[in-house]
Amino acid sequence: MPSWIRQHLAALRALLVLTAVTGVVYPLAVTGVAQAVFNGKANGSLIEKDGKVVGSALIGQSFEGHREYFQSRPSAAGDGYDPTATSASNLGPEDVIDTADRKSLLTQVCARSRAVGELEGVSGARPFCTSDGVGAVLKVFGDRAVAVNQLCPATPFVADYRGVKVECARQGENYAAGRTVPVRGEVREVVVPADAVAASGSGLDPHISVAYAELQAPRVARARGVDLARVRRLVEEHTTARALGFMGEPVVNVLELNLALDRS
Repeated sequence: MPSWIRQHLAALRALLVLTAVTGVVYPLAVTGVAQAVFNGKANGSLIEKDGKVVGSALIGQSFEGHREYFQSRPSAAGDGYDPTATSASNLGPEDVIDTADRKSLLTQVCARSRAVGELEGVSGARPFCTSDGVGAVLKVFGDRAVAVNQLCPATPFVADYRGVKVECARQGENYAAGRTVPVRGEVREVVVPADAVAASGSGLDPHISVAYAELQAPRVARARGVDLARVRRLVEEHTTARALGFMGEPVVNVLELNLALDRS
């Protein structure tokens, strides 16, 4: 048999063996072990209510508009919590100026903080945010200053900047040439936690911080007409400690907590 034929046959045998091992045997073995040892997690950590799947312990979901439920952290995955479009917003700390077709990351954070504050009955104020929930940013042009995120006829968040009167921004005017000046303001204490206003890297995080859960507890208790201590006890029962005792922070699974509220 010619050597080139032997080489092709050897290659074909190797292809068939490796295909069987890596494409059939190995996947079946791994799937079998996963189903036997980690059955629930291997099938998506699905959570059921009254015999119906209502979500996953690994993927967040929105409870917006339901005062009787704890709210999840924001999501930038697709239209929100979309596992087929998992992603962050890809916006960084220097994204502070709104454009005609998109709100800056700073304004998004400010708007969310204001909304959470109104929902929970606390101050939603935070540094570099105006009282009307946009980024407190000026564009300065020597003898002119513009509150670039506050469109006219809005009243600028500060009256003047270093002796120069501050103007509201005019629709369609280009302020790119100005010097960008974020204004911190005089906020001494931030009540609304960071995870209430910023999405996670995946956009799917099902957890919130203990601080955010504690902030929401009084509102949930009032909406359900139950004792606050009872709600706080459920929060404590559904708090997961730090991984290995030292990594990360304690977190609360929102879906599991809300289902526990419905059962209690």
